[in-house]
Amino acid sequence: MIYPPRCLGCGGKVLSDFGLCGTCWRDTLFIGGSICDTCGTPLPGEDDADTLKCDDCMQTPRPWARGRSALIYKDNGRRLVLALKHGDRQEIAKPAALWMAQAMADLPKENMIVAPVPLHWTRLVKRRYNQSALLAQALARHTGLPVCPDLLLRRKRTLPMEGMTKEVRFSSVKGAISVHPRRRHRLVSRPVLIVDDVLTSGATLSAAADACLAAGSGPVYVVTLARVVKDA
Repeated sequence: MIYPPRCLGCGGKVLSDFGLCGTCWRDTLFIGGSICDTCGTPLPGEDDADTLKCDDCMQTPRPWARGRSALIYKDNGRRLVLALKHGDRQEIAKPAALWMAQAMADLPKENMIVAPVPLHWTRLVKRRYNQSALLAQALARHTGLPVCPDLLLRRKRTLPMEGMTKEVRFSSVKGAISVHPRRRHRLVSRPVLIVDDVLTSGATLSAAADACLAAGSGPVYVVTLARVVKDA
């Protein structure tokens, strides 16, 4: 009664904690149906075969095996991501991880370890938390998978990628991420699930996947809260 449940989107009253009101639910575009098996972007048509690929993934081969995303990065999905990333709305990680767990329900999970995309330490000091690590830890709780928050390190500080071309994004993060030398034993010959907030070009996730594979991991999978979709 003192602290009634509030909508994660607009702050209006809802029936339960960490929920969305009807209007915000309508404006949150969940990904479902036919999707690209590599990056999780929605595809036209009704065919839900698990070997479909979008144009981006055919033009730019990905180092990871399969990927999923929960939301389209638009409208309330975009607002939720930005609130988690820049607005100190850390409570969003809990329901977001549940949506992500549902999105990746068909991925193989035997012996899998979860790892977030890392922040450079200077950015972590400024922001005070890594939103990808919050998502990874909450996702691990939902799925029962083990998580290693510092499995990956960002050795090089990169510029913010907003507005960069695809080519510049990939060149900017090349070699920027590596496996923590004291954590390498945790991924050798086992599948790794890399967690991030948004998939845009896939440059950062590619750098993270390349680092895992170079360190001797098994197949790499990725899951993000949201996916940027052309003409969405």
